[in-house]
This record gives sequence, structure tokens and C-alpha cells, in this order.
Amino acid sequence: MRTASLVLGIIGGVFGIIAGILAMLIGGAGAAFQATDSGTIIGLGFAAIFIGVLGIVGGAVAPRYPKAAAIIQLISCVAGFIAVSLFWIFSGILLLIGAGLAFLGRKAPPVTVE
Repeated sequence: MRTASLVLGIIGGVFGIIAGILAMLIGGAGAAFQATDSGTIIGLGFAAIFIGVLGIVGGAVAPRYPKAAAIIQLISCVAGFIAVSLFWIFSGILLLIGAGLAFLGRKAPPVTVE
């Protein structure tokens, strides 16, 4: 499960970076047409890129520190939805599943058989 969390975290983070770039393009187009608050959308796109990188980091630490990876990926999932809303839907789903798999992939206590 840790390997699946690694893969889902990296893929979710990459798609999150793409979502941030798309949000920045939309904000840039809004700025070109002098729409109000288009600068805010550009700023949230930059935030989404940073959050996508955070999701990649969460996926990268999954094999070694699964509990920390689950927390990082969950934070990245929620923060991405706050930043760019529906642009983050695919990334959010992948990061949420990756966080769940990382949490379930923790080391279980040893079972003794008698």
C-alpha cells in the first residue's frame, strides 16, 4: 500500500501543478480583459503549484514515513480545493486515496502465533 500511496501522491501532485498553471492562465486571460479580481486567481494558481509540490513530497515520503505522508497528502488535498476549487478535483481525489493508503500502510504490530 505504501507504493500505491507513493504513485498516487506523485501523480496527484503533478496534476495539481497542472491545475495551478491552468488557474494562472485563466487569471492571466482575465487580467488581459481587465476583469476584476483576476490578480487573486493568479495568486491562487501560484499557491496551487506550491500545494502540488507539497503533494509530491507527501507521496515521496510514503515508503519511509507513512503517517507523515498521509498527513501531508491530506493537507495538500484540502488546501488545493480551497485554492483552486474544481480545478483540483482530479488531484484531490488522487491525493485523498493516497493519504488513505499511506495511513493504512503503517506498520502493524507483530502478530504472535502460538
